[in-house]
Amino acid sequence: MPQQRKRATIRHVAEATGLSPAAVSYALRGVQTSEETQRRVREAAAELGYEADPIARALASGRTGTVGLLCGSLEDLWQQSLAVGMGRALLGHDRYALILDAAGDPSREAILARQLRDQRVDALVVQPLDPSAPDWADLAGTVPIVSIGDSLLGVQGGEVLFDNRKGVTLALEHLTGLGHRRIAVLTPNRPSTPDRPAEVHVGIEAARLGIDVRLVTSPHALDGATEAARNVLGDAHRPTAVFCFADSIAYGVYAAARDLGLSIPDDVSVVGYDSHPMSALVTPGLTTVDWDLDGIVRQAAALAIDQIEGRADRLRFLRAPELCVRTSTAAALT
Repeated sequence: MPQQRKRATIRHVAEATGLSPAAVSYALRGVQTSEETQRRVREAAAELGYEADPIARALASGRTGTVGLLCGSLEDLWQQSLAVGMGRALLGHDRYALILDAAGDPSREAILARQLRDQRVDALVVQPLDPSAPDWADLAGTVPIVSIGDSLLGVQGGEVLFDNRKGVTLALEHLTGLGHRRIAVLTPNRPSTPDRPAEVHVGIEAARLGIDVRLVTSPHALDGATEAARNVLGDAHRPTAVFCFADSIAYGVYAAARDLGLSIPDDVSVVGYDSHPMSALVTPGLTTVDWDLDGIVRQAAALAIDQIEGRADRLRFLRAPELCVRTSTAAALT
């Protein structure tokens, strides 16, 4: 009967590399060692078949090696891409993403955030549905938090913030420059989460530009977004342009326009807000606000790791958007 091969330990890797077990541990976690040392240690570990024992590591360090990623709605294609990117980025730091979906429900978001805390994730990364909820401040006292998009009320954690004032201004100035004065804004935010920064800036910019803006709640899911857009575009006094706070919602506008026999951009112009890769492939190509997803992922992952490791050199990044103009927008018909 063949003998079972003994499990390689961190001491075996240390002997193979001539380093101390502590140095090997640091290198495997990508901290306090050079990139060359990390490469050498990982090559030796792979050759020996070394795998970290997650239970032993958690007991020794008080960490689980997991980072909770709480998404507002995974029906949003951009958030799906964010989850994929964060999972890969964290894996590069020897951490695993535990991804949960709040399904667009702020109360569900609060429950899931507490559950992740109770599962002892090393950090929590969230793109919040309700950044003003009082629970965030309580959670921040027990787990490091990184917020993507908006600041969390009462939390001094890591932040990758969106300059929503500039993003909204870019979109609305583009449309008004084309002569649009009657614009519908489709937002995934619910009446229970008012005063989100992006929506506040819509009101401010509408007053400054002297345009008629109507805010309409829409889900991210294609069927729901199509229904919301159909109600807007089927109105006798329909808008000449629709600005969507997610490209996924904009795809629903495309579907509704098709159902109603309307042409984009001849009958209605459409603007999105997150530059999902599909937006360059739809016909016509979707004009959208680009926040640089790859940059967001790098910064959010770095902030999470820094907080886990007790580093806090920088806690805040502000993302500046760019407007990607394609053929879904054109001059308003007079």
